[in-house]
Amino acid sequence: MADPLDTVFAAMADPTRREILRMLLEDDMAVTDVAEPFEMSLAAVSKHLVILTRAGLISQEKRGRVKWCKLEPDAMKGASVWMQGFGQFEPVNLDAFERFLERELDGDG
Repeated sequence: MADPLDTVFAAMADPTRREILRMLLEDDMAVTDVAEPFEMSLAAVSKHLVILTRAGLISQEKRGRVKWCKLEPDAMKGASVWMQGFGQFEPVNLDAFERFLERELDGDG
């Protein structure tokens, strides 16, 4: 069984999954809405969502006929605590995490 910290970092290592997390910072989203901006099949996006769900970074719930995704920010606490051990990182907060993702996705990071 994988270390939960390894699973979280592995899930966040992919740029598509980081973008999905960034999108979910705004609000819960239907799976089809999550998939819309990506140039890949719904099945491919669903695989990314499964990885994020297994890492505990998001949750998915069916509401009627629609499957919704929700960010689970508490899942990042372990990663935040681990990074704080180096003494040069502040606790992860969602605003800072969003700014980090935006820099990374814009290629400035």
